[in-house]
Amino acid sequence: MDVAIADLLKTVILGVVEGLTEWLPISSTGHMILVDEFIKLDVSKAFMDMFLVVIQLGAILAVVVLNFEKLNPFSSWKTRQEKRDTIELWKKVIVASIPAAVIGLALNKFMEEHLMTAPVVVATLIFYGILFIVIENWNRHRRPRITELERLDYKTALIIGFFQVLSLVPGTSRSGSTIIGGLLFGASRYVATEFTFFLAIPVMFGASFLKMVKFGIHYTGGEVLILVLGMVTAFIVSIVSIRFLLSYIKTNDFKAFGWYRIVLGLVVIAYMVLVGDPTAND
Repeated sequence: MDVAIADLLKTVILGVVEGLTEWLPISSTGHMILVDEFIKLDVSKAFMDMFLVVIQLGAILAVVVLNFEKLNPFSSWKTRQEKRDTIELWKKVIVASIPAAVIGLALNKFMEEHLMTAPVVVATLIFYGILFIVIENWNRHRRPRITELERLDYKTALIIGFFQVLSLVPGTSRSGSTIIGGLLFGASRYVATEFTFFLAIPVMFGASFLKMVKFGIHYTGGEVLILVLGMVTAFIVSIVSIRFLLSYIKTNDFKAFGWYRIVLGLVVIAYMVLVGDPTAND
């Protein structure tokens, strides 16, 4: 059961990074590549691979807690119409999850084995950073046709779901790809972001479940402690991160995140030149 204090502190740091980068469209993978260079948990590679996915359960729980009333179709506080709207929302989330479930299961192993490299992450960080800036400039004189979540139609939901598949490529950012899909096809920033949060629930729960099944149930006491601490930290930080993003986009666009991605990509390039490829030995 013994776990070094240093490993507990490293777990908290990883939880903070996960809670921030899972929801902001800045790529959790890009950050984890850099963080992993300086923070090495004293665990097996198999456990670490599982941990980096399962820790997302804490982040997902934050979405559920913050939006429990909105996501609950059986709430006694809701009118009959509001309950029907909630069921419709879940149907749209399920429809949008289909592309990632089908294509993701087919390609996930290939992506992990062949594209989990720093050059790929750098390319996607910078590319989607530029794309955010271009789209925001393009949308400056356009009025979104979907300004309320209830008005999001099934076709647009499915399109956003296909954009989520792009996040299989490391460095893309799951929230970044789905938000871009929403913005391109007429959703307001707030609707695109909110739907992105809800879309994460089945996708990330599914990914975490598969990783846990693959790893098995043979956890040591120390591994359980690390998992729980990481998820709790990610949960707390995600609460702050989600509230910040929803408040920020009410009066701001996504350009700042685009510039941040570009700068992060350049930082990774500089690191590769000065130190070496941090994924070379993966």
